Amino acid sequence: MYHVLIAEDSKPILRNIKGLIESSELPLKVVATAANGEEALAAFDAHSIDIMLTDIRMPKMDGLALIERAKRIRPQLKAVLISGYNDFEYTRKAINLQVCDYLMKPVHRGELAEVLEKVLAQLRESEGDAGSDFEEIVGRRYWREIERPPEFYRNPHVWILIGKRPFARIERSPLEAFAAAGLPIPAPYWAMPTVAEDRLLLVADASWPDRYESSAQLLEDVHARLAAVGFPSSLIGSLSPTEWNRIPEKYREASKQLEAKLPAFKPAMLEFDRREPTDPGFEEIDRLSGSFVSMIEQLSKERFLLMLSEQAGKWLRDGIRLAELQRFVRCVAGAFEALMEEGSSDAAWLNDQKDRLFDEASGERFCSELLAWADQSFQRVKSLNRKSGDELFVQIESYLGTNLYSNVSIVDLAHRFHVSTSYISRIMKRYSGQTFVQYYTGLKIKEACRLMETKPEMKVREISDALCFADPHYFSKVFKERVGCRPVEYKASRDEKEG
Repeated sequence: MYHVLIAEDSKPILRNIKGLIESSELPLKVVATAANGEEALAAFDAHSIDIMLTDIRMPKMDGLALIERAKRIRPQLKAVLISGYNDFEYTRKAINLQVCDYLMKPVHRGELAEVLEKVLAQLRESEGDAGSDFEEIVGRRYWREIERPPEFYRNPHVWILIGKRPFARIERSPLEAFAAAGLPIPAPYWAMPTVAEDRLLLVADASWPDRYESSAQLLEDVHARLAAVGFPSSLIGSLSPTEWNRIPEKYREASKQLEAKLPAFKPAMLEFDRREPTDPGFEEIDRLSGSFVSMIEQLSKERFLLMLSEQAGKWLRDGIRLAELQRFVRCVAGAFEALMEEGSSDAAWLNDQKDRLFDEASGERFCSELLAWADQSFQRVKSLNRKSGDELFVQIESYLGTNLYSNVSIVDLAHRFHVSTSYISRIMKRYSGQTFVQYYTGLKIKEACRLMETKPEMKVREISDALCFADPHYFSKVFKERVGCRPVEYKASRDEKEG
C-alpha cells in the first residue's frame, strides 16, 4: 500500500479527490490532507509519503515551492500537479522539478485513475531498479525470498556492514552470530548475508540509534555482543537516516573505506558519515618494502629475518592497516619469485604459502608464520642457486658472447636470469676468477683483436664505437692493459705480418 498526501485549499475539490482515490481499488491510502503548502510540508514529519497531489496556487506556499522542499525531505517522492490554470511558466518550472503528471480542474475519475496508475508503475519500476542493486550485494535468491513490507521502501533506515575481523577464527556464520547476539533492535529490521561469505548487511529502523547516547556507543555494543558469541568483528555503519535505494551505493563506498582503513591486528568500529578528507596512502610501507626487497636481492637472509622480526613486533604493538600488510607481503613475495624459475614448483609453493598467511587465527601467529615463510623462501632460493651455478655461468657466458656489440650491465643479467646482482657477482668470481666487468671487458678486447685481424680496413675509433666503449682513449687504455700495447700498435703489427 502506497501513501498519498493531497494538498488543496478548496475543501470540495479536496473531498472529491480523496473520495475518488479511496474508491479506486488502487493500492493507495490517503494518509494526510492539507489546505496549504505549510501544512502539507509538516505532514512529512508525521507520515512516510510516496505520492503527493498538490494544487499549484495555494496560500502560504504554492505547489511548486512545496514540491521543491518536499523532494529535499523525500527525494523519491512522486508529485502530481492540480491546476485550473494553463500557465506555460508554471509548466516549465514543474518540468524542472520532475513532476510526474498534471490534472486539470475539475478532476474526473478516469483521468485521475490513469495518472495514478502511471505513477504507481514508476514507483514499482524504481523499486525494481534499486532492488537489482541489492541483488548484487546479497544475492538474487535471498533478495527475492526475504519479506519486505511497505515500510522498507517508505522509511529511511540506518545500516551497518559487519565483517569478520582479520586473523580471527570463527565457528559460525555472520547471520548465526547476529541471531545469537540478541541485539536490541526495534522491528522491522533486516539482517542480510552478503555475497561475501564473512559479511552481513544490517538494515534497521532510523529510531534504533535513539536507544544509545552516541553512534560510537551503538557500534561498540554491536561489536561486544558479537564477540561474546564467538564472532570477532569489524564494523562500519551509517546511523544517519538513509533512503532504502541509496543503501547499495553506500554499502559499496563503505566496503572500499573499510578495506582501505581496516586495522590488521585490532578491531575496527568506523562511522561511515565521519570520513576523513583523504584516504591513507602507501608511501611509508612502500619505502619499507623497498628495503626488504633489496635484502632479498642481495640474499642477506640473517639481516632480513632480524629486521623483519623487529618490524613484526612494531606492527603488533603500534598497529598497521591490513591493506598495507598485504602490500608488503606481495612485494616480498615478488622479490623471492624473481629469483625462482617461472612456473616452477618453488614459485607455486611461494604464492600458496603467501595466501595462507592471512588465514592465521591471530596476529602473533601471522607474524610467526611470516618469518618462517621468509626463512624457507631464502633456503629455496639459495638451494636453487647452488644447484645451478655452473649452468648459470654457461648461460651468462653465452649471452655475453652474443652481445659484444651492446652494453650489457649486471642489472640486465639479473633481470634476464631472475637472480640477484650479488649472486651473479659471486658466480662470475667463482667460475672465471674475475669480476663481471673484467670478464665482459676481456671478451670485448678479444673481439677487438679479431676485428683488427679480419677487417684491417676498420679504424680504431670505429672498433671502439662498435664495441660500445665510452671513448677511443678509454678503449686504448683498456686494450693496452689487456694486450700489452695500444690498439694502433697492435693493428700496425698485424698489417706488417700480412704485408
